[in-house]
Amino acid sequence: MSGRACLGCAAALGDPFLDLGSQPLANALVRPEDAARPEPLFPLAVAYCARCHLVQLTETAPPEALFGEYLYFSSYSDHFLAHARAMAEALVTRFTLGSRHRVLEIASNDGYLLQFLQARGVPVLGVEPARNVAEVAQARGIPTLARFFGADAVEEITRDFGPADVIIGNNVLAHVPGINAFLEAVAACLAPRGAGVFEFPYVGELLARTAFDTIYHEHVFYYSLSAVAGLAARAGLEVFDVERQPIHGGSLRVFLQHIGARPVEPAVARMHGEEATAGLTSAARYAGFSRNVDTLRHDLVALLSRLQGEGKRLAAYGAPAKGTVLLNACGIGTDLVSFTVDRSPHKQGRLVPGVRLPIRAPEALLEEMPDFTLLLPWNIADEIVEQQSAYLRKGGAFILPVPKPRVIPSR
Repeated sequence: MSGRACLGCAAALGDPFLDLGSQPLANALVRPEDAARPEPLFPLAVAYCARCHLVQLTETAPPEALFGEYLYFSSYSDHFLAHARAMAEALVTRFTLGSRHRVLEIASNDGYLLQFLQARGVPVLGVEPARNVAEVAQARGIPTLARFFGADAVEEITRDFGPADVIIGNNVLAHVPGINAFLEAVAACLAPRGAGVFEFPYVGELLARTAFDTIYHEHVFYYSLSAVAGLAARAGLEVFDVERQPIHGGSLRVFLQHIGARPVEPAVARMHGEEATAGLTSAARYAGFSRNVDTLRHDLVALLSRLQGEGKRLAAYGAPAKGTVLLNACGIGTDLVSFTVDRSPHKQGRLVPGVRLPIRAPEALLEEMPDFTLLLPWNIADEIVEQQSAYLRKGGAFILPVPKPRVIPSR
């Protein structure tokens, strides 16, 4: 046993089932003038709690280091914006949202989602801890508090905004080490018949896809429905519905409420049964994951090395957090891949943490015409392939790293 306690139920936590060693913070992109300066490294290992089924990091990094300046802006992904628009429409329809309702979003980023609800006349409030990102939302007319959400934010929110009819949290539950206190704060801000709607990458898909690159310091937890149900119960909440969503390589959308506020949908019991059958509530399911990761890492480096040996020029696409993890865990640096490109101007001109890969604008693909480009945000591969059709027509090809390294041929 590791000697550590589960962050959910406080039971003794088992040994890690995957240990990636010490890694840089995945979103701490490096300025060129700091390239020679050593950066902080933090252990990156993940374990399973046999009592409450919560998969979690064994050690956490300081939140201020993770979110003080944040360079992920949701609006730079067409795929994610389309998903946000569809989610907003679905919530308006399901909960008949209008001008008499209030919607609160936690970790609201640049207003990517709330803008669609605001356009429908729904009063909204975002809570976003990254100051630079919150300022972008505010400039767009989205009311946003630049602070962390938690018990100390409840009074301000309920006093100035009121109890929320819907509380949204997309890809936020995974980021909060003090998850019990966080969900208690959600319960305190939720109207008596309100709904908390939370999306997060699904641990079942992480295992099935060998998506180890989605394990990084910002993601403290990797959730199953079973784990979320236990956490919700401790906060006086319950899951009343659950849906699978394709976003981020496979996610769950769970609906929380005060206990007994409405009937629980059959989908909840059905998914609990599916998880038991799949072994997600058993330590045995996680035991072989490290071997699968080692195989993927070996195969990816072997593929890139073979192509380089054949005289092919290699680049990468994207500078997402998962890209930082993949490149550093595999030891893929400028000796194999010359540069990467990203649509976000906030990332261009910086360097990928650890491996120091330079980040350029997407136009560099057509200018340099690398023979093969490693697609780091593989979860939006279709979007990128469509955007980069000119690169493919000129003979370029993409490499998908997950779940098994393979080449997407030229068109």
